Amino acid sequence: MGKKVVAIVGSYRRRGTVDTAVAAVLEGARMRGATTSTIYLTEQHIDFCTNCRSCGQTPGADRGKCLLQDDLNGIMSEIESADAIVLGSPVNCGNVTAIFRQFMERLMGCCYWPWGQASPKIRSTKRRMKAVLVASSAMPSVMMLLFTGASTALQMTAKLLGAKSVGNIWLGLRAGDPHHELSARTLAKAERLGMKLV
Repeated sequence: MGKKVVAIVGSYRRRGTVDTAVAAVLEGARMRGATTSTIYLTEQHIDFCTNCRSCGQTPGADRGKCLLQDDLNGIMSEIESADAIVLGSPVNCGNVTAIFRQFMERLMGCCYWPWGQASPKIRSTKRRMKAVLVASSAMPSVMMLLFTGASTALQMTAKLLGAKSVGNIWLGLRAGDPHHELSARTLAKAERLGMKLV
């Protein structure tokens, strides 16, 4: 049976830079026989975390359940049934998009944090999944890594979900054209990373 790869896209634009790069990663995974799906966070109903911390009170390796009734549990079920994930977001105001951050904050259930404990602990340190991380920015990619929190946010999200990155695609200088095409070299890199997920 083939592997399953799920992409989480926090971009507000379909067929934009991040969406196109993520699609190329998934294409590479399909070349190796994987089944793939994409979850666009703009199409999901995800409430803001209320910081009630109910999800963090019960010990154990299994994710704590959130009290909010929205689409998060369905998204998490898809991710938990996957063998690999792709996480993608543009950089807005120095970090991942608000909608990606909203999703990230709701992953507190992946931590055990009872009242009285100074800080949360990730429930499982096992990294059973592989991940590819994708981000784009108006600034050069090296500056994006140095001066924004996007790469840290994507890496933390992967860690919370039990995934270890096998590669990254950091796309800089994306502000010059509203329909910035990805180069053949970038698309080829994305496909190679997709193959590494399988």
